[in-house]
Order: sequence, then structure tokens, then C-alpha cells
Amino acid sequence: FLSSLSLSLPRAACAAAEPPLRWEPRCRQQLRHLQDGARIAARLPPRLEGRWVSTGCEVRPGPEFLTRSYLFYANRLFKAYQFYYWDPSCREPSYSLVIKGKLRLRQASWITRGATEADYHLHKVGIVFHSQKAMREVASWINQTSGEGCHGFLPPGRTWAPGALYELLSAKTERDCTAALGFAMHELSLVRVEQHYQPVLQPQQSGSRLVEELYLGDIHTEWGERLHYRPTGYQRPLQSAVHHVHPCPACGIIYRADEHHPPVLPLRAQLPMQLSGSWVSTHCEVRPAVLFLTRYFIFHGNNHSWEGYYYHYSDPLCKQPTFTIYASGHYTQGIPSSKVRGGTELAFKVTQARVTPMDQVTVMMLNSSEPGSCGLTSSWGAGVEQDITATNGCLALGIQLPHTEYELFKTEQDAKDRSLLYIGERPTDGSSPDSPDKRPTSYQAPLIQCAGVSGEFSNYVSLKYLGKKDANGSEALKPLPVAFVLFTALLVLRWD
Repeated sequence: FLSSLSLSLPRAACAAAEPPLRWEPRCRQQLRHLQDGARIAARLPPRLEGRWVSTGCEVRPGPEFLTRSYLFYANRLFKAYQFYYWDPSCREPSYSLVIKGKLRLRQASWITRGATEADYHLHKVGIVFHSQKAMREVASWINQTSGEGCHGFLPPGRTWAPGALYELLSAKTERDCTAALGFAMHELSLVRVEQHYQPVLQPQQSGSRLVEELYLGDIHTEWGERLHYRPTGYQRPLQSAVHHVHPCPACGIIYRADEHHPPVLPLRAQLPMQLSGSWVSTHCEVRPAVLFLTRYFIFHGNNHSWEGYYYHYSDPLCKQPTFTIYASGHYTQGIPSSKVRGGTELAFKVTQARVTPMDQVTVMMLNSSEPGSCGLTSSWGAGVEQDITATNGCLALGIQLPHTEYELFKTEQDAKDRSLLYIGERPTDGSSPDSPDKRPTSYQAPLIQCAGVSGEFSNYVSLKYLGKKDANGSEALKPLPVAFVLFTALLVLRWD
């Protein structure tokens, strides 16, 4: 649902309307914080010198579980570690990659606003196995799928040698045996560095501390495409080893690790919890195909229904709204994922949707759509919401109703014991996970729980100015430029 919608729009046509009238204070506060783009500064060109580390266990399509530690030098050389694991908690190391090369920053990206394009050249890639099982498995991949130069990379029966480094790629010998691992460093071809300040909340302390985040290009959701794909979105950001969010239990562990001593992250208990309530974006989010948005979801556990607000923007700070989509429907009871450990599978149905264009480009596009294919013909206006359920969606936006999607989600608690909700990553090609075999194997950026079980929001009204009163005298919000990406719904569920 809406997976292809934003991909079909011109970049300028991406705005937002506002959330429901009765807002939970924490949700209101979080979205206002996101709207305040002045809190974030982006270096152009970005300054990369120093070490950047993962802040937790990352999940890539496949699934692959990993942590990263990248070191950039002033002379443009870099040394990167990628640590791979058997488990989604990053406690059982499988193998580690050591990647050395050179990176040259180029011009600002003309596709992804706010990003810088870069060229990279790999000098060496080495692998260290952390068990006989990992060695046997990787050797099998390489021997079966690699070219002539890689046959016999590791002879059958070779005994695992703890700490031994095996060369996968060498620029000098022109040997490259990395393809069998689905390995590429195309993520280095798209770079963005953001800075913001985190308030210091400890007793007897005041002020704020600098936080720097490094956004690198996204990984294609299809294994067969990742070796050729040139990113237009981002992965989960790395943070500066010096200037990172506090507390960060994983940061120091990953910073001190190397290929012979992979990081083993702290054990985190998975507690049963009720997911009903409200969830909101933690950052202005970026998706492939130049999509910027924020999301707000409400899950009603009593009847397994959900509501979602997708606020689209045309800029990487989510300050210039283009359109908003409201969607609702029902979801099924979830079951543990058989493919992605730690994830839960469910199916959800989208039955209703409303659209609010927020700029003239979107208005013109909708008004020129085929009669009967997207709301009332030639009736669209900026800031005016219209129901598209009666026309079975909106052909111009790629929305089809009713629609069922097969989803993946997980919940976690961060270092501050706040509840996070991860929803399946949208397919890079803009398609929809409309069958079980298309179910995601990785996740989008997390949403944070901003309220528990909420009331029903049946009277949705578009409000435009902070401080304006609605008919009932309730305070309105600013138009929250937010976006709806290729995603649809969420759920409320109890973990057993």
C-alpha cells in the first residue's frame, strides 16, 4: 500500500497536514522537536575524519546481523570493520571483514538532497572466521559461486585457525572473492553527516553535548541487486566514537573491537509487552527514490485496528511539506518469524485512506488525474483533505484499496528504557510486500512510543498554524510536514 506512491511523484511534490485534534502531549512534543530543523546542522561537504561506530546490532536484508566500525583518515584512506553474527542480538560472532581503501568526496548529490556523492577504491578485504562452522559455510559459498580465481579459496577440510586472516580481495593481484558474500561498499558512494546537541540530564549537570551521525547509502533489499545498486537512501546511521548519544552501551565495545576480537554486545532481556498505543518517528526519515517523511501510528489492541499518518517533505530536514496521507485498517495476530530471529510476522489490511496535498505541484497532479481514479475530479486544493476510499484509492499516487500487506516488526528498549518499534523495510524497487514471499527481512528506522493505549481519533481535522484554535477551542499544531513512504501499518500485539 502506497509503496509505489511516492516513487511516482516529482520530488517537489512530496507535504503534510496535521495530526488528530486530541494529541497526547509526548507525541505532540516529539513531532514539534522533529519539525525544528534548526536543531540539526549538516556539513557540506561532510567531514569524515575519525572513527564512526554502530550504536547497536544492525539488521540488513537477508537477514544479516552485523555491527560496523569505520575509521577515516585525513589523507582520504579508510579502514572499516564489519562484524557479522549468527544472532539478532550480536552476541555470537560468525566472521569479521577488514576493509581498506580510499574515498574521494565529490559534488552534492543531485538525486538525494543533502547528500554528497563519493567515489571509493578498495585496496584489500580480509576475513577472519570465528568458528569452524563459519569457515566451512563461507568457503562453500565462495567455492560454489566464484570465478576461476577463487576456486580453492579454502580447500575442503581445512581446519579453522583462530585469528588467521584470509584475503578475499586484493587490488594488487586483482583477486576478488567477495561477491559470494553479497559484499560491496557502495554505501560509501552516498554520504551525509549531521550534527545536533543532546541535552545533559544528569543530576547537577546542565547544558548539552555534541552528537555527530554519519549516514551512508542504503543496501538493496534484493540480494541479487546489491552488488550493482547505487544508493539513493540511507542505512541506520553510525555515530562518532567521540561525539555520540549517551548512554550508548554498545559504542565503547564496538570502538575497542578489531577483527580478532569482535564486539559481543550486552545481553538484553526481551520482556513481554503490550504494543497498543501511539508511536512516532525519532528523526526526519529518508527512503530510496528521494523520500523524506515522518510517521505517526496509533494501534488499538482491543479490536486490532490501526491508524497511520504519513507526512511527506521535499527536504532532508522535514521542513517543507508536500502531502500527507492518513490510512487505517486492521491487522492479524502476529507469530514469531521463522526467517528473521527476533521478528514477528503479521498481515494487515488497509481499508481507508485520505490525502491532503500541501503544495501546488501535488494539487495540479491530482487535479489532472483520470476522472474517478482519485477522489472527486478536479476538486483538489492545497491544505484540503479528501477521502479516496470511494475511488478504491488513488491511481496517480499508486494507492489501491483495499490492500493487504505481509509485514515484519520487532520491539526493543533503548538504553534509556524507551520502547522502540521497528517495522519492515520497504522494498527498494518500490513494490509492495503483498504476498508472504515478499515479506521484509530487515527494518526501517525505529518509531518511539509516545503514549500508551489511546482513545479513538474519529474526528480528523487538518490544522495549519500553531496556536490556532479549532471549533472546540483545542489548540492546533503547525502543519507537520510529514511523509508517507512505502509503508503501511503497524500493530498492537502481545508478546508471548
